[in-house]
This record gives sequence, structure tokens and C-alpha cells, in this order.
Amino acid sequence: MDAVFETVSGFTTTGSSILTDVEALCHASLFWRSFTHWIGGMGVLVFLLMLIPSRGGSHMNLMKAESPGYKVSKFVPQVKNNARTLYRIYLGMTLITIAALLIARMHWFDAVCLSFGAAGTGGFAILNSSCASYTSAQQWILTIAMVAFGVNFSFYYLMLIRRPKDALKMEEVRGYIAIILASGTAITINIAHLYSSIGTAIKHAFFQVATIITTTGFATADFDKWPSFSKTILFLLMICGACAGSTGGGIKVSRLIVAVKSMFLELYQLVHPRSVKKVRMDGAPVGSRTLRSLYIFLTTYFLIFAVSILLISVDGFDFETNMSAVAATLNNIGPGFSVVGPTSNFSMYSYFSKIILIFDMLAGRLEILPMLIMLYPKTWRRHS
Repeated sequence: MDAVFETVSGFTTTGSSILTDVEALCHASLFWRSFTHWIGGMGVLVFLLMLIPSRGGSHMNLMKAESPGYKVSKFVPQVKNNARTLYRIYLGMTLITIAALLIARMHWFDAVCLSFGAAGTGGFAILNSSCASYTSAQQWILTIAMVAFGVNFSFYYLMLIRRPKDALKMEEVRGYIAIILASGTAITINIAHLYSSIGTAIKHAFFQVATIITTTGFATADFDKWPSFSKTILFLLMICGACAGSTGGGIKVSRLIVAVKSMFLELYQLVHPRSVKKVRMDGAPVGSRTLRSLYIFLTTYFLIFAVSILLISVDGFDFETNMSAVAATLNNIGPGFSVVGPTSNFSMYSYFSKIILIFDMLAGRLEILPMLIMLYPKTWRRHS
């Protein structure tokens, strides 16, 4: 069961672990754990952005659910060229991260493994202290890398084909950066008294914000000991997640933007019932079918969230531990709070709870509705 948990955590790029001493593992095992992150991150991108058929069909709804508000289209006309483009961007960014860490004098093995984790937004570290033992320069490089891999890859493609204006107009990317800056600033102010200098507080604040919102799961500090205000921000970032079309997990920034716009539109129409307005994303109207899929997703998400907390509560751990454990696995984060904090692991949970958390990891990475469809009895019933 522990082997299955660790493997699923790797390929879903979650980073939650049952290992109490990762430094006791050989280099081959450490490399394999990190490599599963890299493969898992690219695999999701390929399936979401490459294999969706270009002509309608039921599978198109998966892309609309993943990126609500955007017009679903391929990067390039042919599937092979599309795959080649994605791999070039993904591999190129990974190599740049490795090179930057090597320039910062990180050991080559550490640089490769951590770059795989940052690229796949995983979180398996090769040291028990995660990333706390590395230099400030190396930690800042990882921070920038994690943020970069949490961006919608459509942004990079638009940059490559020299359409920077279209790339910079993407509301999701602008909202994603704004959330990071606002959260990092708020946490810095809140934890400044815990560190010797404001620079150290900024470094730890933005590293933790980057690793949580991108659902990576690395750590440079034990944020479980931070004030409640900072921990609450991090918990909300767990649910938020990165951009759609990235290697990150969570609900996704695009979904939250559309949901907030829908709320304000509903309030406006209550005051002005004769008004005719639609929710728009990047200037394009969001269809009613896409909105319905979004509402169903959010309802199902929070239902699974609540049921999972109820089921794993049979192990007797406190509410904060159980809630953060489900949030960490369902959103593919890695560490949570309290007993499953950044300095702990998930080894203490029973086999039953681990099965629930494994399901949450798969549902969070493969999308909730496809997972439920697979478990729905009528899906497998033969039609006469």
C-alpha cells in the first residue's frame, strides 16, 4: 500500500510521501521518484492540450472544463507538431532550470532531481530538510522555476510565435501573478518578526507561496509554525492552484476568475433585471454550457473534499490534519499542516485512509468528473 501511495503521488505530481528518511534511499530510487514527477507533469499537458480532438465531440468538454472561457484550439494544425511544440517548451524550460542551478553551484544530481520536481510541480525532495539546506540563490531559482511552470503553456507558445500582446492579454496569467505578489507580500509582513532580516522573510514567504499555488510541495521553512493568517493564505492557495494548461493542480485560476465574474454578474442582474450581459474571459463570452460544467465541477469538488475528510477522520487525527491532508492530496500539493506538515509525512494513516487519499490524488490530477465516470456503474453496462 505504501509503495502504491508513493508511486501515485509521484505520477500525479503530488509529492505527498510515506517515507520518514528519504536520505536513506539510494540515488537510483531518488532519481526515479523525481523522474515520475517530470513524466507525470508532461503527460497531463499532452493529454489536455494535444490529444483533444479539433472538431467538437464529447472530449472537447474536458478542455472547456480545464480552461473555462478560452476558445479551445490547438497550438498547431497537426497532432505530431503539437506534441513536438509542447515537448520543446517543457524540455527547454527544464534544461534552463538545471543550468541555472548548476551555475548557482548546486550539485548536479540535486539540480536534476529538483528541476524535475519543479517542472512537474511535484515536490519529492532528496533531503529530509527539503530545500531548506540550499543557498538563497538556489532557492530563488527554484521559486522562479515553480512560478514559470505554473503558467498556462499557451502563454509561452504565443511568445514563441511573436504574439506578446496576445500573451500579455491573458487574464488568467495576470490574475495568477497578481495572486502570487499579493499573497507573498501579505505573508512577508505577517512573518517578518520571525526572521532576522526582511530579505529572509521575503525569500521564505515567496518560496512557500510559489510552491503551494503551483502545487509543487517543496519547502524552505516549517510554515506550520507560522501565524494563523499566513497559514490561512497558504490553505486558500492550495485550493486555488495554478493556471489551466500548466503542470500545476488545484481548482485553477481560470475557474476561479470565471466563478467570481459569474457572482458579480448575478448581483448586477438582481439590481438590473433587464440587463443583458455575459461573463467574458479574455474578451470572449463564456458559454452557458461551460458555466454549467464549471458549477458542476465546483459542487463535485467540495462534495468529495467533505466526504474525504469524513472518511479519513476514523483514524482519530485532529481536524486541521485531516482537512489539510485532503487538501494536499486532492489539489496535488504534497505537505499539509499539523501532523502532515512540511517536516512530517503521511505514513501514520491507515490503509483505508491511504486508499481515500490515493483516490483524491488521482481525481485531482486526472480531473474529478472523468474519475467519477470511470467508477459510475452505468459506464460499464452493456447497451442492448
